Amino acid sequence: MAKRRRDNDGMVFSTNSGYNWDEESDVESDGNWSPSDCKLYISLDRKQRAGKPVTLIEGHNGPSSELLTLGKTLKVKCGVGGTVKEGCILIQGDHRDKVVAILEKDGFIVKLKGG
Repeated sequence: MAKRRRDNDGMVFSTNSGYNWDEESDVESDGNWSPSDCKLYISLDRKQRAGKPVTLIEGHNGPSSELLTLGKTLKVKCGVGGTVKEGCILIQGDHRDKVVAILEKDGFIVKLKGG
């Protein structure tokens, strides 16, 4: 007899016969994380982008949902495109100064990286 999930996490079926449906997930809760917990490194990157500059934000150690939200916020405030990939935020163009100001205002510890 299959058990139903109570929370809406998207899990429908598991092929693991030993999987415990009632066990709490190992995902870190959002309630105990704050922006001052992580040190973000901001740099300008041109590698494999046909010479076009990209502002790169690395070092986020919070929940992935917070990383996606932060990426969207930075893209909107800078008025450009970008993406969140492999734990890094990529913002199209050289927006290091603007990104530093936004992140420091939000309470993050920010360091510029590179030359």
